[in-house]
Amino acid sequence: MSATQGIYRRLAGYSFRHWQWLAVAVAGMVVTAVSEPSFAALMKPLLDGSFVARDPQAIRWVPALLILIFFLASIASFITNYFMARVGRAVIKQIRDELCAKYLRLPTSYYDGTNSGQLISKMTFDVEQVAEAATTAITVLVRDTLTIIGLLGWMFYLSWQLTSSFILVAPLVAVIAGWVTKRFRRISQRIQASMGDVTHVAQELIEGERVIKVFGGQQYEQSRFSDANEHNRRLNLKLAATRAGAAPVLQFLVAVVLAGIILFATQQRFHEQISVGAFMSFMTAMMLLLQPVRRLANINATIQRGIAAGESLFEILDMSEEEDPGTLSLTGARGEIEYQHVAFRYGPDKPVLDDITLNIPAGQTCALVGRSGSGKTTLVNLLPRLYPLQAGQILLDGVDINRLSLASLRDQIAYVGQQVTLFNDTVRNNVAYGRLRDTPEARVIEALQMANALEFVESLPQGLDTQIGEKGLLLSGGQRQRLSIARALLKNAPVLIFDEATASLDNESEKKIQAAMETLLAGRTTLVIAHRLSTIKNADMIVVLEQGKVVEQGTHETLLAHQGVYAHLYALQFA
Repeated sequence: MSATQGIYRRLAGYSFRHWQWLAVAVAGMVVTAVSEPSFAALMKPLLDGSFVARDPQAIRWVPALLILIFFLASIASFITNYFMARVGRAVIKQIRDELCAKYLRLPTSYYDGTNSGQLISKMTFDVEQVAEAATTAITVLVRDTLTIIGLLGWMFYLSWQLTSSFILVAPLVAVIAGWVTKRFRRISQRIQASMGDVTHVAQELIEGERVIKVFGGQQYEQSRFSDANEHNRRLNLKLAATRAGAAPVLQFLVAVVLAGIILFATQQRFHEQISVGAFMSFMTAMMLLLQPVRRLANINATIQRGIAAGESLFEILDMSEEEDPGTLSLTGARGEIEYQHVAFRYGPDKPVLDDITLNIPAGQTCALVGRSGSGKTTLVNLLPRLYPLQAGQILLDGVDINRLSLASLRDQIAYVGQQVTLFNDTVRNNVAYGRLRDTPEARVIEALQMANALEFVESLPQGLDTQIGEKGLLLSGGQRQRLSIARALLKNAPVLIFDEATASLDNESEKKIQAAMETLLAGRTTLVIAHRLSTIKNADMIVVLEQGKVVEQGTHETLLAHQGVYAHLYALQFA
């Protein structure tokens, strides 16, 4: 079985999971397929004497039978379309659910090198293409294949000689269909990539609209979007041209055969072999063949788009998720952290961390400082295993963190990052997020108070139940940062990570938060990354990183007295 067949079988498998609805739809297809040969068969008695001779019996039953055939066909068509639509939407929901679950479990390193627009395009555009191939294509393949078989069977019954001449064109049709199939798939893969580019550019210009306006980037962004949009348009036109050309060519071949059959049937010696009614029934069947043949030719584009989209989606769905080899569970950690000869690199370039050995006693505050790119953020990201450790060991309370399950390890850690992550939800749900969802309101209020956020929250229209907009854009930068700090405080984890946690706060708010944190951090291990050295004067230990190495370590006073890298950075800030 080829890779393409395997992909389509996997796509069809999503439809077959809803076999009850699919069975009802297929029953409707069978009735629809039978109705067309039945209509062609009705032509024979109409023209073979009985109806022409005004036979009273024929005059009564032929119109009634004609109405019955089209009535049943209409009912069957409705059943087919409705139940296949149910299957299609179920397939779309199922694939999107699986894709969402996969996105939530992919390693952080995957997102570092992946275009977010492409990921969104897969969730929207690609899934629709897959569902159409898995449902609409099945409808056409089953219904029209059965229709063609029924019509050809009736034609063979009437005249095997004429039908055989009709089938002679089949090899040429197969050659054309094979070329069209390859072209459809190639163009469809390029269309999916171009849709990701369109989505990505659109996402950037929406998210960066303020910067674009202030720096006058409208024309540049319009040009970027127009280029991506034009590329997508051209690819779709290529697909449309191929699809538009394939069906007429096939219909032309059928018409050539049809003309030959008419020419042959008009010869005198053929009149003795077939009646007028049988010949017209044969011709009616041939004419009825044109529509299913055209639909089958066109559906090839849908199938190839679905297969191309399926390749893209299954590549994601089959990816390895975050490694979680740990089996131990840890609750109520003391918070002692030890880095032993830790090294890390993102690629073949120079290591980001090189032989880091560091011991942070439980309950102490460790500040990490250094120039941009020195490895501070990478060092703290290794603790919750956002990246797999490449060399060395990290211990939490003397236990290798690789032996702990991810859920158990991350339950011991609260995190506030450089980029504040808030959701288009209420204040309450942003603070009491994830596993904190059922936290009593009193504790949420307490966390907001410690983060110096309660005053502004109470002034909002609905207080805790106020919607804060996408990424919290209805709040100021300082307000957003304080909500993220409140979320970390509410978790009440024994280990806290603050990566530039007070960067967006004004001096007054920062001082209030620092005062609240002094009480909160007692007995908890805290890793603080800060470029503003004034915020870490009281840290129990300050670790200075330079090009991925620990170059200095000590308290604020001892490092200033040492007159090394830290003293130089401090002097630059307070010159």
